Amino acid sequence: MGLCFLYSLYLFLDMVSASKVKTTYISLGSWIDVLYFDVTWDILLDDFSISMLFIVVSISFLVHIYSYYYMYDDIYSSKFMSFLSLFTFFMCILVVSSNFIMLFLGWEGVGICSFLLISFWSTRVQANKAALKAMLVNRVGDFCLLVAIVYIIIVFKTVDFNAVFFFSTYLFFKTIYC
Repeated sequence: MGLCFLYSLYLFLDMVSASKVKTTYISLGSWIDVLYFDVTWDILLDDFSISMLFIVVSISFLVHIYSYYYMYDDIYSSKFMSFLSLFTFFMCILVVSSNFIMLFLGWEGVGICSFLLISFWSTRVQANKAALKAMLVNRVGDFCLLVAIVYIIIVFKTVDFNAVFFFSTYLFFKTIYC
């Protein structure tokens, strides 16, 4: 987590010192390719995602440090730290995703890890109740996000952020001036 924090700090300072907005795509390959529908596994690093990545990793780094010392004597501390690291991983996927499918996977991973972390001490009734409540609330958010993604696919025929934002701006101005 310390290395992730240092790298996100480097990205953030590089972004702040730059005089213009720059966007970087890191393509990890095609993921879904069916007829005209293509979903790529890309990382999008623009000013907003770098800012969010820095915030997520900074807070997560501090939580990891606190949790390490808090859970030091617990026999299940490695399991807890694994869940915490997995939560951070999915949160990073969420903030650097370049399309709505990756965003949905990050969202789902964060929801699952939240459940695992909240219900970590499963012998406590309150922990189980809180985990169940969090899972139910997340399912409502999952359904709404999934409906929105399906609507975006139907309207725009793509899930790529830049394409959707470009076409939505075009449609917005077309409806105003026509």
